Amino acid sequence: MPLFAYQAVRGDGSQVAAQIDAATEREAVERVRDQGLILLAIAPAAQAALASVERNGSFLGRLAASRRVTPAQIIATTRDLANLVGAGLPLDRAFELLISLAETKPLALLLQDLRDRVRGGRALSQALAEHPRHFDRLYVNLVRAGEASGTLGPTLARISEFQERSAELRSNVQSALMYPVVLVLVAIVAVLVMIFFVVPKFEATFRQFGKALPASTENLLSLAHFLRSDGWMLLVGLAALAILVRGRFRTPAGQLAWHRRKLTLPILGPLFQKIEVARMTRTLGTLVGNGVSLLPALAIVRDSLDNRALADALESVTARLREGHGFARPLMESGLFPKLAVHMVAVGEETGQLDRMLIKVADIYDSEVNIALKRALSMLEPVLIITLAVVVGGIIYALLNALLGLTDLTG
Repeated sequence: MPLFAYQAVRGDGSQVAAQIDAATEREAVERVRDQGLILLAIAPAAQAALASVERNGSFLGRLAASRRVTPAQIIATTRDLANLVGAGLPLDRAFELLISLAETKPLALLLQDLRDRVRGGRALSQALAEHPRHFDRLYVNLVRAGEASGTLGPTLARISEFQERSAELRSNVQSALMYPVVLVLVAIVAVLVMIFFVVPKFEATFRQFGKALPASTENLLSLAHFLRSDGWMLLVGLAALAILVRGRFRTPAGQLAWHRRKLTLPILGPLFQKIEVARMTRTLGTLVGNGVSLLPALAIVRDSLDNRALADALESVTARLREGHGFARPLMESGLFPKLAVHMVAVGEETGQLDRMLIKVADIYDSEVNIALKRALSMLEPVLIITLAVVVGGIIYALLNALLGLTDLTG
């Protein structure tokens, strides 16, 4: 029978770290809770042991993690705090337990500061607002809404779920882009190695015979000479272009134009749109579901969007909403939001279940983002491979063409 390792807390606040036999993880969770324990974390024993080795085995990893509080730590802390508060522990006692479980000193110091502020009479939302680097407006406003409605435990659980889904989406995007980036870098390195090290050796051989070389070989040698002698000019030009483009994108007009263009790019445009809409609807649905009224929630969502075109469109939607035009209709008139999402929002408005419908939209577009990523990669990977084959094949052809000519000459 599988063995599971768990961490839990007794009703008196003492900690428990032990192992339990169970057929499944769900059964293990139920058995731990049947003992009257507040479960903090559970995992297969082998996986927990491996995580402990990885956490404690790398000095560089520990050094990097010990210097800052990571988003992953904030997500885990939120989840644990939700479990403790939901089990009825007072906030200060819950923070005491979290401090003792903190993996790094910066996290422990952050939790100590929150504990001290709460003990000093401040609301948790006020204490969190003092640390905007770790807790954004969305987090603080959700906690404030949970405090006002007396549902802090469920609110923290919903925040944790929201953070995990957002982190999962971001991780999926980054993982999907990793292979194309590595492939491009390998291609660049391969071409540069051939230009700077392989071609010069062949050139010395070609020149010894004094025979006119094929045009393809001459062009290759000219390119190699240029990159070796004046390649720095190309680097300077690219750097200057990058600085100019970056400066242009930093202006409001340039940033807005680029963000609008991103939404209309072939293949990638719909992907960017779905990523932003998934984030927007999940954030808005989480806020509305926790009691934040629609207008303040839209202001928070607008500030959290990366795409300025969508943010500006949402601002005009907010203005129309104040005038009594509803929410779905202005969204549709903006022309920047998918029709499916708008129609689902309209249904949510009509049925009084806007928060649930927004979360449903986010789930749909999270799934579509994963599908779109796979499709984009399925089209991008062959293009990159073929391009690399053509470039490397062109270099090899130019060299072999000249070698064959020299063979005919010596024959």
